[in-house]
Amino acid sequence: MKRIGAHVSAAGGVQNAPLNASKIGAKAFALFTKNQRQWSAKPLTTEQIDQFYKNMNAGGFRPQDVLPHDSYLINLGHPDEVARHKSLNAFIDEMERCEQLSLPYLNFHPGSHLRKISEEECLNFIAESINQAIDATTNTIAVIENTSGQGSNLGYRFEHLAYIIDKVEDKSRIGVCLDTCHTFTAGYDLRSREAYDKTMDAFEEIVGFQYLKGMHINDSKPDLGSRVDRHHSIGEGKIGVEPFEFIMNDPRMDEMPLILETINADIWPQEIELLYSMIKPNN
Repeated sequence: MKRIGAHVSAAGGVQNAPLNASKIGAKAFALFTKNQRQWSAKPLTTEQIDQFYKNMNAGGFRPQDVLPHDSYLINLGHPDEVARHKSLNAFIDEMERCEQLSLPYLNFHPGSHLRKISEEECLNFIAESINQAIDATTNTIAVIENTSGQGSNLGYRFEHLAYIIDKVEDKSRIGVCLDTCHTFTAGYDLRSREAYDKTMDAFEEIVGFQYLKGMHINDSKPDLGSRVDRHHSIGEGKIGVEPFEFIMNDPRMDEMPLILETINADIWPQEIELLYSMIKPNN
């Protein structure tokens, strides 16, 4: 079955995220386990962790239905060694927080070269950072999110994802999250059956669906190949409605978190209903 949800607020503590997800009719959700705009955060308390478990059970959420996102400050490919080490330490802390909550995934943007080093050097730094983070933690899977390629961000080509994965030593601890807006604005078309199949075939050939752990479900304000990251509500952007029907009826996306990050949280319940309504019988 499809597990559709949204990136919900964890204001007041991580224990509130499952409650907020339940309120919108979600069967999956994403959250920040700490303030995404700050480097450090108070440790999770035993009370918060216990209440998180209780609220997860009450909402019918499994650990694999949750796709936590790391801080936007983290850049595992930073060209400066001191700054990269600071990012690595923050990333390890985020992985440890996921492990405290018994959540198997940590979703992250791979990194940026800041126009100071080559793409290859940056990708090597990202892979090296992931290996160090994996060595420092127990079981969290590092889930790379593809990007739109805005600015100096890497991860906008499937080849970037494959390059990183190839250099990660423990393949059981690495995965991918495909964002539909990012995929589209990076230049991979989704708007027709032929285009969708071509893009997904390329993903299978270059990366492999065995690494897909979740998706971000977003329409796009910018056009195909614009390399600009601006999400839109389902059916209101340049992607349109039909590609989301393809996803909702693609068995390769079963039993993984499909997370809305669309721009109007007020209509998330309606967007979740819309996406479920697209599922055809026997899918």
